Amino acid sequence: MNLEPARIAIGQDVLDRIARRVADAEIGYAPDDDADWRYGVDAGWLRGLRDHWRDVYDWRAAEAAFNQHAQFRCEIDGIPIHLFQFRATGGPGYPIVLTHGWPGSPLEFMAAAPLLAEQGFDVVVPSLPGYGFSGRPPRPISPAQVAGMWRRLMVDGLGYSRFGAQGGDWGSVVTRELGRAHGDVVGAIHLNMLHTAPPANPSPEFDAWQQGVRTLMMREGAYSLQHATKPQTIGLALADSPLGFAGWVIEKCRAWSDCGGDVERVFSKDALITNVMTYLVSGNVQSGIWMYRGLGGEPFAPAPIRLPTGFAEFPAEFLPPPPRAAVEESVNLVRWAKMPKGGHFAAWEQPEAFAREVGAFFRDYQ
Repeated sequence: MNLEPARIAIGQDVLDRIARRVADAEIGYAPDDDADWRYGVDAGWLRGLRDHWRDVYDWRAAEAAFNQHAQFRCEIDGIPIHLFQFRATGGPGYPIVLTHGWPGSPLEFMAAAPLLAEQGFDVVVPSLPGYGFSGRPPRPISPAQVAGMWRRLMVDGLGYSRFGAQGGDWGSVVTRELGRAHGDVVGAIHLNMLHTAPPANPSPEFDAWQQGVRTLMMREGAYSLQHATKPQTIGLALADSPLGFAGWVIEKCRAWSDCGGDVERVFSKDALITNVMTYLVSGNVQSGIWMYRGLGGEPFAPAPIRLPTGFAEFPAEFLPPPPRAAVEESVNLVRWAKMPKGGHFAAWEQPEAFAREVGAFFRDYQ
């Protein structure tokens, strides 16, 4: 596997096309009681985002910020994979692969990864296949397949004989698969979103948690059902409308973050647009939702995770963690840290706290 140095350099024609679509976007109407986003993305807020995107936002500045960091590209299973690499301060360090999810991107880790490097870790931040700056698979693939690709990336591509893995959202599922199926090269895993299979004898606490998740997904999960069943129907529509895609994504950034209802308390307009642009400039809007279909109802594998596993519970994570006793039936859970602030986008929202927690875990479990 050949790793080649890379830089992000989006063609001006691509940026001009997106800019035209943004400038021409007409924001529709909304109910007269929509001030708290109760029906979804707020039309007035989206109108302000459009104006900022059109008049102020500068992709080239965001691109230059990405390009301050070392990057590489390689091909795995026929798919071009892009990665950032943050070398440990002072020499080679224990490697950690950080995996993002949807609707996130490598941007989530751009502040936290250097802090981990300062703690003595080599940090690798790849874009999932079909996300960010990676190429896309020809059809939907599963998190288990991505875990196998990450093994090849870390061992065959980067030459690490052993490494740790961390993730949230899809990153948590990929990371679990790394821990479950690749324990010969993975030393430990750390998660900031936690699922579990039903225990052999579910407790009343587990039953209550499971019912709570069902209720939550009836309120919050329509997007995932669409992604998992007919991803191209929504994907093709969103890919043709930068503002439409921004609304689809940023509604989740608001609902799932620790922002108290004001998304700009946590994320600036520029940061939100940059995250959206990682999909738009690479043509990865559709492929970024394919993994929901690629999962295909694949259940949690029955094999337990024997590797040391850490979990950071951020208080505004939209998916509440299962009862610890249920998790411990199938996972070697050695750390459960309750974090003071932050939500679903943990590293993006609270990079210092995230880096302290992940660093503390991997110092003990390398």
